[in-house]
Amino acid sequence: MDESKGDLRYWIGLNRVQGIGATRLRALLDYFGDLETAWNAPIHDLQQAGLDKRSLANLVKLRGEIDLEAEVAKVHRLGLQVLTWDDPDYPRSLRQVYNAPPLLYVRGRLERRDEWAVAIVGTRQASAYGREATRLLAGGLARAGVTIVSGMASGVDTEAHRACLEAGGRTLAVLGSGVDVIYPPQNARLAAEIVERGAILSDYALGTKPDGVNFPPRNRIVSGLSLGTIVVEADIGSGALITAGFAAEQGRAVLAVPGSILARGSRGTHRLIQQGARLVANVTDVLEELNLTMVSEQAQAQATLPENETEAVLLRHISTNPLHVDELGRAVGLPIAQVTSTLALMELKGMVRQVGGMHYVLAREGGVPYVVE
Repeated sequence: MDESKGDLRYWIGLNRVQGIGATRLRALLDYFGDLETAWNAPIHDLQQAGLDKRSLANLVKLRGEIDLEAEVAKVHRLGLQVLTWDDPDYPRSLRQVYNAPPLLYVRGRLERRDEWAVAIVGTRQASAYGREATRLLAGGLARAGVTIVSGMASGVDTEAHRACLEAGGRTLAVLGSGVDVIYPPQNARLAAEIVERGAILSDYALGTKPDGVNFPPRNRIVSGLSLGTIVVEADIGSGALITAGFAAEQGRAVLAVPGSILARGSRGTHRLIQQGARLVANVTDVLEELNLTMVSEQAQAQATLPENETEAVLLRHISTNPLHVDELGRAVGLPIAQVTSTLALMELKGMVRQVGGMHYVLAREGGVPYVVE
């Protein structure tokens, strides 16, 4: 986004207005055309745009109190990145979900390879078994080139981040507070390590304190950044099950680690398995379920082999229905040797999959690696 246009000020300002979320912000954009006009609009026009009385009152009040220039200056002073719907660096997997946050504060760095991400979540009161299961899965996935996403809470979340870092992997932490407010405080050192080898993200304004009502909404970001969500330990009613629910609604895979039938921390995971979640016993189960067995090779190929016109032409003809390479060649009017060589590179990138007999299907939808159900 071009900050010289001043847009960032108004994204930050409207993001702070209680009652204006993704749906109402989209309505304002549709009505006014840009957020600067919406921010400065008369009350009558804001009413015409569909703002309810509460949201309108909050906006009018905030306009008289906030210094938007100071807010942007604080972002720069802290060395943060702010990503909006308009930003090409906004995570593509998250952009696809319903109610995607209009704005993300980022400490650290998001990379293209973070498209291959898996969330690992669970109880704050993790058992010894839960901690070991988390470390096994997070470490193994990290070594396979998968980015680990979690919420940096005590228990399973913390173990997932630490095991990933120890394995040399990348990890993303999504907070229920501002990115400048680390919670729990004892994870301050962990947060610093995450910033060095990944990123801390939040859609909450800078300075926002952790609050119980903040955590369920942030879970949609945890699942939205991920191809699938693994629940390690969770009782009935656990926040981890809320994350799993968001993942299911977003069309992402839900996976669960089984535990003892005597343990309260396994009641939620067992219910997920009964409802159809994939039972996870090892890292291979996850890699196969999410079509991530060659993620390291795919990430390397994607970084070094840019898309070209031939790939673009082929992608316009390939769908989730298997298509033979000969049919594809006739459809695009290209030499079969050029088609097969390009398909080989596209498969390495994770763009298409061969499903037998030289038949190909899309391996990813909307720019995100396709999740095998």
